[in-house]
Amino acid sequence: MGIINCTPDSFHTASQHGDFQSALQMITEGADWIDVGGESTRPGADFVPLQQEMERVVPVIAAIRDSSEVWISVDTRRLEVAQAALQAGADMVNDVSGLRDQGMFSIVLDSGCAVCIVHMQGEPGTMQDQPCYENVFEQVYSSLLATARRLVEAGHPRELIVLDPGIGFGKTLEHTLALLHAVERGNEDFSILWGCSRKSFIGSLTSRPDSHDRLAGTLATAAQAQRIGIDILRVHDIAAHLDLAKVLSALE
Repeated sequence: MGIINCTPDSFHTASQHGDFQSALQMITEGADWIDVGGESTRPGADFVPLQQEMERVVPVIAAIRDSSEVWISVDTRRLEVAQAALQAGADMVNDVSGLRDQGMFSIVLDSGCAVCIVHMQGEPGTMQDQPCYENVFEQVYSSLLATARRLVEAGHPRELIVLDPGIGFGKTLEHTLALLHAVERGNEDFSILWGCSRKSFIGSLTSRPDSHDRLAGTLATAAQAQRIGIDILRVHDIAAHLDLAKVLSALE
């Protein structure tokens, strides 16, 4: 899944001001998904007015859909943006707030679209202010599964539900490592998405404060993902990840 940040303030400056041409490049490199977002959800991110978010993402989604059959997700917490994005051709709602808004829950059910349920403790502006868990692995996946089960019980197809443990969304380095150690599937077998690309925990582990220097560390998380069977990787660097996957597959 290639990341298109239609924002001026993404934490990874090389991905700021993402647009249709950026998406086309990722599709050419082999992306299966394009994830389009108009609001930065990095810790301490600024508030984005609804209309501005709408104007950032909807035209890009419409242009991608007009030119490609690639799967498209919209990265938003707002039901109005999600609805407009689906009408423009998006296939999935990627909700970093985990369907807390009942209106978003209803949009997913009514449209029958795919959905990615993301775990986030708190809000983007405060989520990294001393996050606390008794058992991060159990609590994160219990929360995700509870929402997923509600969707299934309401009639939503299980195969259209993706779970994202929310790496960096209200988690310390220790919490993150615990979540990346294994994957929780139980008997329910929902697809799992990881979004680790160039994030600050990689900088902490490698002493690389600049996100531009974190590709090698990011690829290490991708290798772990392939080893334990993660279904979708949300990344900035499509070509490098596909090269890694091809070589690992051959070695396996």
